[in-house]
Amino acid sequence: MSSTLAPARPARITLALRDSSTMLRRNLLHARRYPSLTLNLLLTPIVLLLLFVYIFGDVMSAGMGGGDRSDYIAYIVPGILMMTIGGTVVGTAVSVSNDMSEGIIARFRTMAIHRGSVLVGHVIGSVLQSVASVVLVGAVAVAIGFRSTNATPLEWLAAFGLMALVALALTWIAVGMGMVSPNAEAASNNALPLIVLPLISSAFVPIDAMPGWFRPIAEYQPFTPAIETLRGLLLGTEIGHNGWLAVGWCLALSALGYFWSKAVFDRDPK
Repeated sequence: MSSTLAPARPARITLALRDSSTMLRRNLLHARRYPSLTLNLLLTPIVLLLLFVYIFGDVMSAGMGGGDRSDYIAYIVPGILMMTIGGTVVGTAVSVSNDMSEGIIARFRTMAIHRGSVLVGHVIGSVLQSVASVVLVGAVAVAIGFRSTNATPLEWLAAFGLMALVALALTWIAVGMGMVSPNAEAASNNALPLIVLPLISSAFVPIDAMPGWFRPIAEYQPFTPAIETLRGLLLGTEIGHNGWLAVGWCLALSALGYFWSKAVFDRDPK
């Protein structure tokens, strides 16, 4: 029996990789054909970056210790990059919801393809779009004065790894949100916390500068440790326990989103 079943496992792996790459290509083509959603989500962090730097930059930097605008640019950019990831994956929730409501998922169920490849294609495509969005927003930040002169190549690599891990975790959550949403509008609304949470984190002001009653909201959420870790890697500030917290949040959210999405996807349609 073992000799009969042995070739089946490599064949299943090959099938899964082939179908996942096909679904990835499908999702990337959809993103290329309909770029308006990605552009709209990408404009939000860019507008916030320009707004806080050029309108509120002098006031915010003075209130944070008397630095100049360049100091506040350095402080705000890591938070804007994390917000970019949160905004990009909202498009994933909308895309998954469209697939569910338009019947293409039901068609995929009847085809001889690896079932998990449908979800994997969405996830990998979303992570790639998130990385591309971060690069674009980072280029804008560099153009207006952001510099990270103290970061070593290893720290830059760790920073990109952290952002990819955050993108992976939030994408799995967005996929689950999209699968349980009845339409694209509901999916966009359900995924709104992924945009709101960075606004109430340490992205724009330190937690110590917040009112006492508000600090637990900003501190005990996934974006704050991720932002503080990214800030430490790029700017050399103290990371402390935030690195472990960020990784822990990402692993927990990835597992939650994966099992949630898989359970909904494997559920027999009504």
